[in-house]
Amino acid sequence: MCGLAGMVDFDRPPERQVVERWLDDLAHRGPDGRGVFVDDAACLGHLRLAIIDLSDAGLQPMADGELQLLHNGEIYNYVELREELAAKGHRFRTATDSEVILAAYREWGERCVERFNGMWAFCIWDARRQTLFCSRDRLGVKPFYYRVDGARLSFASEPWPLRRGETNLRAVHDYLEQGYLDEGDET
Repeated sequence: MCGLAGMVDFDRPPERQVVERWLDDLAHRGPDGRGVFVDDAACLGHLRLAIIDLSDAGLQPMADGELQLLHNGEIYNYVELREELAAKGHRFRTATDSEVILAAYREWGERCVERFNGMWAFCIWDARRQTLFCSRDRLGVKPFYYRVDGARLSFASEPWPLRRGETNLRAVHDYLEQGYLDEGDET
């Protein structure tokens, strides 16, 4: 299990020290590598648990031109997809399923996930288009939590890093009283 954490903010520069702190909170998710990417609008952090390609070539965030990928999980049919993408002219420098995700995104855009068989949570930052594409497997096996505050989107593999420290006592009361929450987008 790897760990993802990051933020995209179009109003102010992303805070690397905050993402680094989130990665510290998630350190148990990836002992084999830690990487951070920062630009004017995005800060993406990754903790790696190496499974498929144990070399440093599989470190993340993984770059392909203007694209940056964070990935947790496994694409079971990545070998078949890799062969199909190679036949279309894509070149690979690693043996990872992560690199296949990037090539599939380049080839099929957001519809690439329709081709994937597996369990995953990933996000792709496109620095040129200033967009973040996030996806999770159909059954939600791999966790992906997010929080929106104005123009800032924050995300992580676990909810704990995203909390601001305050507790919504009304939500706690409603949950204890009713056994569920029906607060719209409040947590």
